[in-house]
Amino acid sequence: MRYDSIFRPGLFEGRSIIVTGGGSGIGRCTAHELAALGAHVALVGRKPAKLDAVVAEIAEAGGRATAHPCDIREEGPVGDTVAAILARHSRIDGLVNNAGGQFSAPLAKISQKGWETVVRTNLTGGFLMARECYNRWMADHGGAIVNIIADMWRSMPAMGHSGAARAGMLNFTETAAVEWGHAGVRVNAVAPGYIASSGLDNYPPEVRPMIRRLKTLVPLSRVGTESEVAAAIVFLLSDGAAFISGSCLRVDGAAPNARGNYPLPKGEPAPAFDGFHLASTPQVLSED
Repeated sequence: MRYDSIFRPGLFEGRSIIVTGGGSGIGRCTAHELAALGAHVALVGRKPAKLDAVVAEIAEAGGRATAHPCDIREEGPVGDTVAAILARHSRIDGLVNNAGGQFSAPLAKISQKGWETVVRTNLTGGFLMARECYNRWMADHGGAIVNIIADMWRSMPAMGHSGAARAGMLNFTETAAVEWGHAGVRVNAVAPGYIASSGLDNYPPEVRPMIRRLKTLVPLSRVGTESEVAAAIVFLLSDGAAFISGSCLRVDGAAPNARGNYPLPKGEPAPAFDGFHLASTPQVLSED
């Protein structure tokens, strides 16, 4: 079996695309879709075993991928990794800045170390990857960058460190689109809302009841799928988005538009798209 994409076969044939955080969740799903569409995918992440597992999955499905372990928070290793990808793939046509992470805590309980760790992961690392891809290849050849942020509109209580970093990444996206546009480099963002991804199982037990209630906050009456986020990423990387840059595409079922003074009408969940043949429901959502 292989990924069931809505995009035409061979869309990225001959192109090389980096996916950070490619060992799990949205990154893994996106890597599978890109490989199914002909891209040679370079997976970047901190855990070699997870990257190798996804490389094997992609190969079994008939695609091509390589693994490049790297802590994107460290400037030297990022430069070395991008250089190694260029040596292996000969080009970098796209970058999906997906790697990220955070933990749940109120602002008053977040230490400086905790704050800086999340900001370095969700903001600094994405900047370093984009800068190196631009300087080492895209400045002379063009390309497309998609930065994955989050639903941080109207604040992000209990995750203020991540909200600040994601908001910074949005501004970075807008700025890079202006500074790098002359080189034919498009820079956009995708903001996933509540998504049924493996990362949901990483939160502590006291957060799990809240996670199971997330679908009640969404006008479409459900959480999203990894495939729905991947489809947005793939579109922004494609030639169909050739005149889109400096934009952010929300994939959130209109959740940020809901207001406390308007109770959401109860209804059947809107139909979902799930083209990822290896997708599985997070355990926390199976406890309903």
